[in-house]
Amino acid sequence: MLVPVARGRPRGGKLPAREAAARLEEAVGLAHAIDLEVAAALTVPLGTPTPATLFGSGKVKEIGERVATERDGLVIVDGTLSPVQQRNLEKEWKAKVIDRTGLILEIFGERAHTREGALQVELAHLNYQKSRLVRSWTHLERQRGGFGFLGGPGETQIEADRRALEDRIARIERDLETVVTRRRLQRENRRKGGEGLVALVGYTNAGKSTLFNALTHAGVFADNRLFATLDPTLRRIDLPQGTKAVLSDTVGFVSDLPTTLVAAFRATLEEVTEADLILHVRDISHPDSEAQADDVAAVLAELDIDARAPAKVIEVWNKIDLLPADRRPPRLRAAHANGEAHEPAVVAVSALTGEGLPELLALIEQRLTGGRKTYRVALTGAALGSLHRLYELGEVLSREDRADGDILASVRVTAERDRDFRRAFPEAKAEG
Repeated sequence: MLVPVARGRPRGGKLPAREAAARLEEAVGLAHAIDLEVAAALTVPLGTPTPATLFGSGKVKEIGERVATERDGLVIVDGTLSPVQQRNLEKEWKAKVIDRTGLILEIFGERAHTREGALQVELAHLNYQKSRLVRSWTHLERQRGGFGFLGGPGETQIEADRRALEDRIARIERDLETVVTRRRLQRENRRKGGEGLVALVGYTNAGKSTLFNALTHAGVFADNRLFATLDPTLRRIDLPQGTKAVLSDTVGFVSDLPTTLVAAFRATLEEVTEADLILHVRDISHPDSEAQADDVAAVLAELDIDARAPAKVIEVWNKIDLLPADRRPPRLRAAHANGEAHEPAVVAVSALTGEGLPELLALIEQRLTGGRKTYRVALTGAALGSLHRLYELGEVLSREDRADGDILASVRVTAERDRDFRRAFPEAKAEG
């Protein structure tokens, strides 16, 4: 049984309230994401939460009767339960009970296929479990792809005492520091080669992986279900005028994304914080698109990123092929087209059909190369020994190796490296 909790105010009281029907549909989708069969789903309006059980005694009894009638072995509360509330509800309903955080962690546990992804999910899970240890556990064990929230008594779940659990957390954090360091070095090397980093972000199932495949011709798994992709993927892309960039596909966001996940996925999400440009992919055909965009903005805010920053973000309105022709937005809307200086540019696309992708690629290149200068460099004689510096300090757009041994090259240089470049190649001529 699935029990979405309809609150009067959204998270923090700042985001627009999500309609109960949309929240219910998403909760069912989360359950289906790990192949659970939903026997019944109902929305429970919640005024003042009851400390012991979240719901009032009458509602607890009513739901308990339905659980007994349906013989449900699992009840998912699409909200946040304290450890005490979870245990009390399990006693009242005589069924396994998990909350939204537990369900999302279970999904992530099944979807993490790389070692990095698995470590990050396990870290989030262990931090979540720390507050839910109610007896002396003895060992670490996992029976199935997820993390054991769905198992019965004696099955799965992390079985370790608190000290062993904290030791495991410390080991994972050390391992992830190595990942963070490796990613940082990779980013530095890409920047030395003049490659900009473009990160895809968006609500889960907005079509990020389909867009990623369309732009990079990669074969990343894409499916019409929540959290189809979890492990981060990076691919190089060639932009229309020859600029090279790296595109990063990241985990999808969702409303009330557990803080433990945001913290644990620091190694992955640093690709977003360090990106030169962020593409906020939105399913513009979804009736809840605005609320989903607000949820993404809230997660980005936790990473100190302003989702409305026009210099940093491009909104990609995806799935326009699902809209009637008279409801499709303009293909391209500049950042200041509507007079709002704080609004990012918008590109309407269909990652499935390819509509709007040329405009998107052109805009990405325009943003990445803004502020860069292009120089014409002639290397002759002893200066030929400095050829490697061209590649270290700039992006070589073209190169001509002449019969006499001289080399002519066109090089694009970032603003940060412009001074070093002019010192290394004082005879270089600025183009354009």
